[in-house]
Amino acid sequence: MRQRLRFTKQGKIRFLSHRDLARIWERTLRRAGVAVAYSEGFSPRPRLHFGLALSTGHESLGEYLDIDLAPDGALDPADLPALVNPHLPEGMTAQAVIPVEAGSDSLQQAVTSCGWEIEVVGAGAPAVAAAAQRALGASALPTTVERKGASVSIDARPAILALEVAPSPVPTPVPTPDGVAPLRPSTLLVAELATQPRSLRPAELVRALDPAWVEGRVLRTHQWTLVDGARCEPIPLSEGGARGATSIPHAGARAS
Repeated sequence: MRQRLRFTKQGKIRFLSHRDLARIWERTLRRAGVAVAYSEGFSPRPRLHFGLALSTGHESLGEYLDIDLAPDGALDPADLPALVNPHLPEGMTAQAVIPVEAGSDSLQQAVTSCGWEIEVVGAGAPAVAAAAQRALGASALPTTVERKGASVSIDARPAILALEVAPSPVPTPVPTPDGVAPLRPSTLLVAELATQPRSLRPAELVRALDPAWVEGRVLRTHQWTLVDGARCEPIPLSEGGARGATSIPHAGARAS
């Protein structure tokens, strides 16, 4: 029996790697007494299946984990969030769970794009807005990215599905104890980036807009799937349980 669980990753916990996150979930499920199915072989492991990996240092309003429960585990899946939350570290909260039908696509296959809020450090809102409009109006956006330890030239434009500056500015950072406020400006960029057939990371988007800019805080707000032609999240939350699920307008059909 496979269950799909949605959880947050915010605050200091964002600095955990994907591997560390897997260890946390293994320990949490064991402490919560959840009967998880194990793989066979010489070194059996809990059968956990994570969604798209989140870069170390990034936060998320909705990450996903598929859990294979043992056939003899006496557990109502609806009770799973309440069981695991007391054992999760601060910044991680199990929000909801749904059953997954046999033969369903994996999370990596199902998610076609992600919504992001990206703090662009070193640029004011007018400059970032102008760069976003240039990118959306361009037929191609060449940039260089790192893939498997090598520099690769790609066209970033097909992966940019939507892009705009947030209507509200980034809050002014708190001054240091010496009363000195940060000198570099920052702007919040709202983006939707494709994950298929080729993904584009937030840092790569920022560099494609201007190599002099760098990303600050990054928040993954949504992971989008397509079901019968309709766009939805793997586990949508009701209003008030998370930020609204309405995305910014699409920039047009994805280039082939």
